[in-house]
Amino acid sequence: MSFPLSIPSPDWSYFDLGPFRIHAYALCILAGIIVATVMTSRRLTKRGAEPGIVLDIILWAVPLGIVGARIYHVLTHPGDYFYPGADLLRTLYIWEGGNAIFGALLGGAVGAFIGCRMTGIRFWSFADALAPGMLVAQAMGRLGNWFNHELFGQPTTLPWGLQIESTNPAFPAGLPAGTLFTPTFLYEIIWNLLGVAVLLYLERKFTLRWGKAFGVYLIWYGLGRTYFESIRLDPSEIFFGIRTNVWAALLAILIGLLIIIIQNREHTGIELSPYVPGREWSAPDADVESDDTESEVDGGGNEASDSTGSAEHAATSRSVSN
Repeated sequence: MSFPLSIPSPDWSYFDLGPFRIHAYALCILAGIIVATVMTSRRLTKRGAEPGIVLDIILWAVPLGIVGARIYHVLTHPGDYFYPGADLLRTLYIWEGGNAIFGALLGGAVGAFIGCRMTGIRFWSFADALAPGMLVAQAMGRLGNWFNHELFGQPTTLPWGLQIESTNPAFPAGLPAGTLFTPTFLYEIIWNLLGVAVLLYLERKFTLRWGKAFGVYLIWYGLGRTYFESIRLDPSEIFFGIRTNVWAALLAILIGLLIIIIQNREHTGIELSPYVPGREWSAPDADVESDDTESEVDGGGNEASDSTGSAEHAATSRSVSN
């Protein structure tokens, strides 16, 4: 029996645009990637990075993140893909669903590392700038689960329970039609958005740099995912009585703690630049001022030479402050 405040599942999960089928889940993920990219770019630019350089990094991070997400899902659901007579090409059918955030983190980290090496951005500077955007992106991605009528939690009598049709393959056998389920997608959205506020507050209070903000992200997300994963009804591989993704969440918490502890010991000072030494970027306005000074040198004598020395000194001061 449905309650007045219960959450209905959407009536659609995709629409056709000519020969193409557009899934709401894919749109949610895409929107999350865009928002995270914009947030990361603004944060990285405020810290002295070249505007738009984040695009050069995500060109590596996003594709490898998608690959990692798919590989993780396939390996943690072997029964769905590896059995006598199975079509192994289905392991590549990403449009059928099956992408895991923990695999995306692993693959995306590899891609981000490559992108950072190519651009000269410190990996941990990028990770810190990315941290709140990741939580927002994951919150938006959870809307896709709502559209797909999937990954819901245990039956509940709470008035805001989620309505799931009894014909859904994941609907537990033996339960009456109209049973409400825990809206884990909504809980995780709220948890992730709350995490953004907590992370930004801690960042201002403690000046989290050198990967520490990313460490906080891993701890926060891992704590929430440990609980949400434990109440979900979708099938999962079990190790020592615990779901695979719970183990992954606990590992994320551990890694986050290690990052903070190690980086606190290794880096006690403030991060002066998001670039590795020797790869710093100079703002275009500095180049314009330098050109103007050179033109003055051409038209002046000793007095112009003195102004050139002052301009060079100023330019040197600016490059050091970056």
